[in-house]
Amino acid sequence: MSVHDFWTPFSLLPFLNALIIGISLASIWLIAALGLAIIYGTMGVINMAHGELIMLGAYTTYVFQSLVGVPFLICLPLAFFVVAAIGWVIERGVIRTLYTRPLDTLLATWGLSLILIQSVRLIFGGEPQYVGVPSWLNFQIDASFVHLSGLRLFIVLMAIILVTLTWYILYRTTLGIRVRAVMQDKEMAASFGIDANRVYSLTFAYGAGLAGAAGAMFGALKTLFPDMGSAYVVEAFLVVVVGGIGLIGSVFSSALLGELNSVFSYFTNDTFARFVLFTLVVVFLRFRPQGIISEGMGRR
Repeated sequence: MSVHDFWTPFSLLPFLNALIIGISLASIWLIAALGLAIIYGTMGVINMAHGELIMLGAYTTYVFQSLVGVPFLICLPLAFFVVAAIGWVIERGVIRTLYTRPLDTLLATWGLSLILIQSVRLIFGGEPQYVGVPSWLNFQIDASFVHLSGLRLFIVLMAIILVTLTWYILYRTTLGIRVRAVMQDKEMAASFGIDANRVYSLTFAYGAGLAGAAGAMFGALKTLFPDMGSAYVVEAFLVVVVGGIGLIGSVFSSALLGELNSVFSYFTNDTFARFVLFTLVVVFLRFRPQGIISEGMGRR
């Protein structure tokens, strides 16, 4: 392979389109990471089953859409509430007893991810399933240097809506005040009458619900498989860790990582772009392990 085959020469309009694609990619990564950021940032739980919660959201959408006939747009909140309920059960039945044992939590959620994958495979089989894209999203924007599908534009808009809603809940509601109080100091929050266990349950359920909503959108973007969650969980963890385990940091890190990946892909290819991106992340965390924005939260 020659250098010219590997390296794409710079051209302004295709490069600007790559930046637009980077925004779309950043939105996908942010939606995938949002629930993980809430769960890890609040509870300190490294949820290895996060990808499988995304997968459950995709299959929930498939069931409601294909077997019940629910419109795609209505499937998004349905996937949120169904997976949120599953997350609430997981927190109450598994996670709650392991808060002081992080290694056990890691192993338990990893084992849970395997159980969820095999359960979905037993129910739906290993063959691919599909979520239908509604007709009003079947359009393509082709204007000057902008080339973007309607579905990707919808995901960008949903990322903005979900981040805004999450920010409002965390910083403008009583529940958000309690969540941030528990994040900073669980014992002090308890002295003011805040039920930390209830906060944990609601937080885990909300984070799981966000993963379910992400899965509903990703199901329309790609084919459904029982192990599809593994394709998103690595990027989700990267976004959360580089961002500093907070909401605002995750927004910045997803934008940065998405654009870097898109730019490197433009000049080289997707495989080499991932290699460079992961290398840069390792170097960055070596010198700033607290991430882009550190919120200095307490840990149990």
